[in-house]
Amino acid sequence: MDLYVPIVVLGALAFAFAAGSVLMAAFTGPKRWNRAKLEAYECGIEPTPQPVGGGRFPIKYYLTAMLFIVFDIEIIFLYPWAVAFESMGIFALVEMALFIVTVLVAYAYIWRRGGLEWD
Repeated sequence: MDLYVPIVVLGALAFAFAAGSVLMAAFTGPKRWNRAKLEAYECGIEPTPQPVGGGRFPIKYYLTAMLFIVFDIEIIFLYPWAVAFESMGIFALVEMALFIVTVLVAYAYIWRRGGLEWD
């Protein structure tokens, strides 16, 4: 259990710094509200009315999000596997091959749906 103490302390310090920064900004920042500050901001352009229900988004938004998630998860699993590969043996090799095949299926789906084409 002593091995986890530095990790817990680092996490507590990071949380305390983040929470302290937000609280200090809320207490010390200027509070001059006016109509312009309370309106939605879209890069200096007047906001356009949206249809009820929010309208439709192209599938590319979701495919791009899926692509980032798939490759982030792949890296999360590949790095520890590479570090401890020698101690795990052939079982780890087979499991990682199955995992990579699963990732390639997701990649092929995104490729086929046009998620990699930037028009």
